[in-house]
Amino acid sequence: MAHSSGDLAALADQAEAELGRAETLSALQEIRARYLGRKGSLSAALRGLGALAPGERAARGQALNALKARIESCADAREAALSARARADALRSRALDVTLPGAAPPAGRLHPITLVRREMEAFFRALGFSVCEGPEVETEFYNFEALNIPPEHPSRDEQDTFYLSGGQLLRTQTTSVQIRAMTERTPPFRFIAPGRVYRHDLSPRHSPMFHQIDGFAVDERVTLGDLKGVLLAFGRHMMRREVALRFRANHFPFTEPSAEIDFSCAFCDGRGCATCSGSGWLEWGGCGMIHPRVLERTGIDPERYQGFAFGMGIDRTAMLRFGVPQLRLLFEGDTRVLEQV
Repeated sequence: MAHSSGDLAALADQAEAELGRAETLSALQEIRARYLGRKGSLSAALRGLGALAPGERAARGQALNALKARIESCADAREAALSARARADALRSRALDVTLPGAAPPAGRLHPITLVRREMEAFFRALGFSVCEGPEVETEFYNFEALNIPPEHPSRDEQDTFYLSGGQLLRTQTTSVQIRAMTERTPPFRFIAPGRVYRHDLSPRHSPMFHQIDGFAVDERVTLGDLKGVLLAFGRHMMRREVALRFRANHFPFTEPSAEIDFSCAFCDGRGCATCSGSGWLEWGGCGMIHPRVLERTGIDPERYQGFAFGMGIDRTAMLRFGVPQLRLLFEGDTRVLEQV
């Protein structure tokens, strides 16, 4: 259908008015399509040119092209204005307020094992124990011989110990610190030795590297009762509950008498579960009275002095504290494990 000059002018005014009232870019696109789209008013007018006489067709075509350019120009101007307004609004919403404190970077956190180790150290410091450390690369003398461990003992086999060149090895227990520390001290004394240890254990439930803490006390009147009292207080402090301890007779070359320490499973309250293999108890470590031969090899008179010793895994304690079911999860870097502390 043809449009007169007056109709075209009215169409242009109407389009400009509608474009000027558009408040969003989506509304503007709808209006643009209504006039300039394939099914829009202007397109319909252009398709009607074929019905006109040649002379009239040229004049009408020029008028329609001018109208199209006018509407496009108006739409482009409105689009630019709306885009500018949107950018200004976005900038205002993100405006920098220099009076506000700066945004701090995300804070890291200590590893569960580090937290438990520090808490263990704080507990024993409160009881008058000092903290001693020793080398992780040891000799057979400090790791085995001075601790009364004979050459044929299974722990000295290559299937259990990582041996290095030059007669050295990765320490299998922090008990090796006992010899170094006791030869430098005169009783009475008490100290703990926390740190990393290494054993050739590649089973899924264990790790070839783990953390251990050993404790020692030597005096003229140290008894097995003192040892039990210290460990019971220590266990209840670390587990945050009234755990029960069980002492099972065992044999360790460096203590006599010796005992294994178990405590009631925190996962099932002693009823039995997969973590405790249905027994209701979890192994915690070993303990006993320091063997007289160990005292002699550190220059301490066993006729005058006696002492107790104990050792347990720091990792096992962290597992129970934070509900981690497997030891290896503590070393795999899973943030879900690290974020729950």
